[in-house]
Amino acid sequence: MILAADVGGTSSRIGLFEATGGRLRPAIEVVYPSGGHRGLDEIVRVFLAAHHPHVEHACFAVAGPVLGGRSEAPNLPWTVDARDLAHALDLPTVGLLNDLEANAHGIPALEEKDFLVLNWGSPNASGNRAVISAGTGLGEAGIYWDGRDHHPFAGEGGHADFAPTTDLEVELLIHLRKKIGAHVSWERVVSGPGLAGIYEFLRDTGRGTEPPWLRDALRAGDPPAVISQAASEGRSELAVQALALFASAYGAEAGNLALKLLATGGIYVGGGIAPKIVETLKRNFMEAFLAKGRLRRLLETIPVRVILNDKAALLGAARWMALRAGSIGTGHS
Repeated sequence: MILAADVGGTSSRIGLFEATGGRLRPAIEVVYPSGGHRGLDEIVRVFLAAHHPHVEHACFAVAGPVLGGRSEAPNLPWTVDARDLAHALDLPTVGLLNDLEANAHGIPALEEKDFLVLNWGSPNASGNRAVISAGTGLGEAGIYWDGRDHHPFAGEGGHADFAPTTDLEVELLIHLRKKIGAHVSWERVVSGPGLAGIYEFLRDTGRGTEPPWLRDALRAGDPPAVISQAASEGRSELAVQALALFASAYGAEAGNLALKLLATGGIYVGGGIAPKIVETLKRNFMEAFLAKGRLRRLLETIPVRVILNDKAALLGAARWMALRAGSIGTGHS
């Protein structure tokens, strides 16, 4: 049995997989609130106590940079250490991956129904690929094409400097610098907390009126989810503006990533936010993605797909481990 996990700032998804007949088959899956535990090793012990599995291999995908078998999660007060996890599982070693790298490894395990197309691109598109994923934070990863196979690798582009492209975004940058300090990353704009920050900026600079029902909903619930729902339902013009600006910034940074990696084979948009705001993405994401001056025509040839399956990173962690254990072949999911 292979134990795999996708660990995010909000929740940690743990699953058991059987590698039979050259394929991975899910056996058990449980989601834990990340903030309700002191560390990933504690969540693993809770899972083991509840299910008593016979674990032969394990791989964990974490939202943060992984260096030397350790990761200090930017959006959690945790340090994830592969040695601690191996000890908890009584295994010699375990795999530890960046969550976007795992997401990239999971793409071959998905089916056509797991994607929504924002841009068809060239029918013969090939070459490098990339994944960008907004959730609690903003993750980015590359997928290098060697002429025969694709090879995912991790990146931390979400923490690079936010680059405004309009006068309004310049004002947003100045607003955020005053609020959080000199360094404003893309993650501060393109993420769940980033959407809430955009909304507050528009509200506090007088670009719309916040109705009492929305103010109460924001206080009582999860602000990004409340804003997104209010915008999608057209119930608040202020929320509509915020979500449109968010989607435009998302598209702009996806276009930046495509150029930096020359990702002519495709851009995959992951994370928990994108599938919920598809209509807004259709209106605002692609124009910002393409708005790169002289290289617009190149970007028009790049396929852009939203990943609808929220288990991609979990599948990717399991698949990464199964490939290294020789349990499946590269052509199987």
